[in-house]
Amino acid sequence: MMCRKMFAALLPTLLLLNPLSSSVAAAEDTVKIGGNFELTGGAASYGTPMDEATQLAIELKNADGGIKGKQIEYINYDNKSDLTEATSVATRLIDQGVHAILGPAPTGDAKATIPVVSQAGLPSIFPAVTGNGVTLDSSGKVLDWIFRVCFEDQYQGKAAGAYVVDQLGAKKVAILVDQSLDYSQGLAKAFQAELEAKGGQVVAQEAYASGDTDFSAVLTSLLVQDFDVLYVPGYYTEVGLLIKQAREMGLNQIIVGGDGLASPTLVELAGAENVNDLYYTSHFSSNSDSAEVQAFLKAYQDKYGKEPDTFAALAFDAANLMMDAMERADSLDAKDIKQALEETKAFTGVTGTFDMDRDHNPIKPALMLKLTNGKVEAVEEVLVQ
Repeated sequence: MMCRKMFAALLPTLLLLNPLSSSVAAAEDTVKIGGNFELTGGAASYGTPMDEATQLAIELKNADGGIKGKQIEYINYDNKSDLTEATSVATRLIDQGVHAILGPAPTGDAKATIPVVSQAGLPSIFPAVTGNGVTLDSSGKVLDWIFRVCFEDQYQGKAAGAYVVDQLGAKKVAILVDQSLDYSQGLAKAFQAELEAKGGQVVAQEAYASGDTDFSAVLTSLLVQDFDVLYVPGYYTEVGLLIKQAREMGLNQIIVGGDGLASPTLVELAGAENVNDLYYTSHFSSNSDSAEVQAFLKAYQDKYGKEPDTFAALAFDAANLMMDAMERADSLDAKDIKQALEETKAFTGVTGTFDMDRDHNPIKPALMLKLTNGKVEAVEEVLVQ
């Protein structure tokens, strides 16, 4: 079953819509979508923009007529960036009769809710949970009710490895991994496997830990190595400082990272003058000239007075995918919505156009962003098998 091009229909609404109230009056004849996001606590910087984008997507859909002629009621609660609270919120939403749930944001919170939503048989989309195998159980069988709209960590690591060889023409690579993060180690492993499969070579591998601020020791060891690219799959909090110190020490090789670098704070920490020949894989770029992306940027800016980030974009796609599946489904029964999600083909979102694979992951390219003087200079798609 082919997925309708939702954004083609919504584009006029996106461009012309005045900000509406974020709440929809409860009614007996509404479609209920639950939001389980981190609005306070350590993960609020991820959960808040995701909740905002979900509200925006629902407002736009309601302005366009809703789902099957019914208005959508968004019921959201703050899980406080806490595993136990995330599970409690999921239970509370189920008890309130929602047809589907969006969120949580981080992998830990999301995993905590899987037993609850699975037992209830309720379709759920994790917008930004990139951990490998999250949609599968311990035996490798797909979890019936869990979907996502972001690619896995191993996919972006593989995409980066392919890009370094195929597009940058590099053969010798040094890897600097955060030994305290499964995320960093997972990307590094996938990157190295793809790099070596394409004839590249890892000539040096060093490590640091989350919270480190002085990287002089590992960078000094790299100064005597012969390499073309430094792969650093970490978070912007450390990598921003690392870039600054590397450039100041004379390490001018190309630096490549993952989506953990997707933050304006990276440039603030590194200094714009040091952010040259920097590439990183991501899910979204506001530099895209697509009508869908530009309309989303305008609508989000009009409503919230700021530019949406990658987390907002992924949540916007998750909400629109769920509503599109509900529209395509034979009924609003959970099994019909699940089947429609599984049959998704050519869904056009702001993070790309994708099909849903048999493991409930999207099939879509990663984006490779190139930064020069602290600003995005170019964006390329990287699709790997």
